[in-house]
Amino acid sequence: MYSLTGGRTAPRTDLAIEALVSSATSIQLGTTYTREYRAISELCGQIRSVAEVSALLGMPLGVARVLIADMAYEGLLRIYQPQLDAGAPNQNLLERVLIGLRRL
Repeated sequence: MYSLTGGRTAPRTDLAIEALVSSATSIQLGTTYTREYRAISELCGQIRSVAEVSALLGMPLGVARVLIADMAYEGLLRIYQPQLDAGAPNQNLLERVLIGLRRL
């Protein structure tokens, strides 16, 4: 896993585990991208939370966060961060994440 993240343990940007992620393009990534990038991109054809991506790929959450942030930086993914209201996450967002996690 060290080689996947280049030794980094934190994403480039603040990335909440409940943040929602979707592919920025409907085109499948080619072999110039890593297997992990391609798997994440394919999973994110449907909107998923960072935690879901991690669980579905059997990838440590920290690694998933770094890769997702890198992919967003490269324009491959869109990230929808939760809106905070007085420091508390949006109730609707938490319910959607919980529903997604239960599907796992």
